[in-house]
Amino acid sequence: MTLVEKLFYVLIVLALVIINGCSIEGEATTVTIDSIDAEEVLTLDSDADVFQYEGVVYKANIDWVEELSLTKDVQIGEIKTKNDANTEFKDEMSNKLPVGAKIFSTKERGDILIVESDGTIKKYLAIVEG
Repeated sequence: MTLVEKLFYVLIVLALVIINGCSIEGEATTVTIDSIDAEEVLTLDSDADVFQYEGVVYKANIDWVEELSLTKDVQIGEIKTKNDANTEFKDEMSNKLPVGAKIFSTKERGDILIVESDGTIKKYLAIVEG
C-alpha cells in the first residue's frame, strides 16, 4: 500500500469519526438568568436604593460599579412613581429617586443604567439571579 493510499484511508476513517461524533445526541443544558424582584432585593438590604425598568430591578451604590467610567447614552425612560411604603414595584418606579428622574442607557454596558436627577448622576446595576 502506498503512502497516498494510507493517507486516503486515514482521512476516510477520520471523516467517519467526525460525522459519527456530530450525530451523537446529548442532553441539552439550558441556563436562564431571571431577574429578582424588589422585595427580594429589599429583604437582603432594606436601605437599598432601587428602581424597576422593563421588569428588572436596578440597584445603586455598588462599589465596583461606582469605580467604572461610563458614558451616558440615550434617555430610555424616567421615574414615574415613588414607592417607599412597600416592596410591590412596577416599571419606572423607585423607592428613593424622585419622580421625573431621567433614566439613560450607557454606551459601555447593557446591565448598568445611569439616572440623572437634580444635577446628580447615579449608576444602577441590574440585579439578576442565575
